[in-house]
Parts: sequence; structure tokens; C-alpha cells
Amino acid sequence: METLRTGFGLLEGPVWDPKLGLLFADAQLGGVHRLDLHGNVTTIVEHRRGIGGVVRHQAGGVIVSGRNIGYKGPLAPGTVVLLEKDPPNGVIGFNDITTDRAGRIYAGALGFLPTETELSGIGAEGKAAPLFLIDLDGSHRIVHPAIKLSNGMGFSPDGRLLYHADSGDRTVYVYDVKGDGSLSNRRSFASVRSGLPDGLAIDTDGSIWLAVAHAGQVVVFAADGSIIRQFDFPLPMTTSLCFGGEDMRDLYVVTGSDGTGRTDAGSIFRLRSDVPGLSISPARVAISSASQ
Repeated sequence: METLRTGFGLLEGPVWDPKLGLLFADAQLGGVHRLDLHGNVTTIVEHRRGIGGVVRHQAGGVIVSGRNIGYKGPLAPGTVVLLEKDPPNGVIGFNDITTDRAGRIYAGALGFLPTETELSGIGAEGKAAPLFLIDLDGSHRIVHPAIKLSNGMGFSPDGRLLYHADSGDRTVYVYDVKGDGSLSNRRSFASVRSGLPDGLAIDTDGSIWLAVAHAGQVVVFAADGSIIRQFDFPLPMTTSLCFGGEDMRDLYVVTGSDGTGRTDAGSIFRLRSDVPGLSISPARVAISSASQ
């Protein structure tokens, strides 16, 4: 296990770009950053705080979550909003996002701000929020009505299953995925006894690698839900992870500062996996500058 960088607030949304390296957000201190192939860190999106998820767009730039789902990149100046929050209907923001093979975006809405204190908000009446799908034409629809605290998502190698961490239930659920991206047959896949299930990634064997926030762990589950192995980290706030590197066997794990007594302890760790991870397809949703 290597410590690549430290000194951040609350790291979230790591995603591997074969040309740029590791992209990640600092939800607390702001911005989307790049750890390039030479180990240098630069900022590619300035200032924006509260980002819980990042995906690449096929035309360049990134799509980020937070107060909305927004595109930032060369197709348009400023921020192009793809999905806006809707407080009157219980959507006050968005957390983790991911893409399927077609380039559609799945976005987990938030019914409360986790920064208000994750643990006290979990299970509160009326706090659940939907899971959205943004289609290629830019339209959106709800694919599950109520997630208590939406976190990491990832698809099985054949794309037929979607795994989704609900920190509010301390459970990872799995759905069947239809051809149009709709979801059905939601059922429990695995749960954690301590901490909260947070970001996740899938390898080519179909194993699920889960970051367990507040427990300082990454737990690996086989496709049948049994635990294969566990990795312990020196920082308790293990928030998310992704596979990367030339052979997709580098596992990048990002953390926050919670539980350290500091505000700048967020770090990036790297370890090697025996099995390559699945790459995450770039988003292919339509970007219209008129929606800025």
C-alpha cells in the first residue's frame, strides 16, 4: 500500500482517465483535481464544493454532482446543468454518479446533507430521495423512488446488474438492469456491521470492492455476497475507490479527514490487485449550452 498524496479535506469521486490519470474531487475544500501519470496534482475544476461523484464525458470535460448534476468542459462555458435539485420534492442535491456502457448517467439524489452529520440523518423520516437516470438525449427519469443515503454504484461485468450502496441502510443492494436502463427486482446483496458502505468498484471477476467509511476499510465481496478479503487503512474515513493504471490493476482509494482531529488529512492510497478492474465508460449524454 502506497500513500500517493495527502493534505486534502474530503476526497470523493475517483475515476481513472487513461490519458489524464486519476481524477478526484475534494468535497470539503472544493474542486476536481488530477493526479497525472508523473505524480503531479493539478486542478481541472475550480472552487466547486460538495462534489460526491465525477464521470468523464466522451467529448472531454467532466460531469459532477453536488448542488446539481453539471457538465464542465470544452463543449460550453461555465456549468451546463443536466439535472437540477428540487427541494420542494425532497431533492436537495446529488451524491455518487456512474455511467453504464451506453454512456447514460445514474445519479443518486440526496434528501438531506450528509455534512449535517451522516449518522444522525440516517433513517430520519422523509429523508429518502430517488435514484435518477439521465438518458443520452438529456432527458431524465426516476429508476428507484427512495434511497436513504445514496452512495457508490457499479455494474457487473455483463452489465446486467447494478450494485448500489445505501449508507442509510448500511446495505449494498443489487438491481436487475433492463435494456433501456430501467431497474427492477431490488434486493439486498451485502451489509456491513460497522461504518457505512460508501464508494464501490467492480473487477473483471465480478467481485465488488467496497469502501467502508468510518471504519477505515475496503471489503471485497464475491458475486455471491461472501467476503473474500479485507484491507485496513490508517485513516478511518475511506470514502471511495476506483481501478486504474495501464493494466487496470492499480486500486486507488481516497479518504477524508473525519476521525483524525485534522481538516487536511484526506489522502490517496494505491495498492495492486491480482485481478483487473472494470473501466467506467465515459458519459455520452447530450450537452446543450442553452441549459447553463
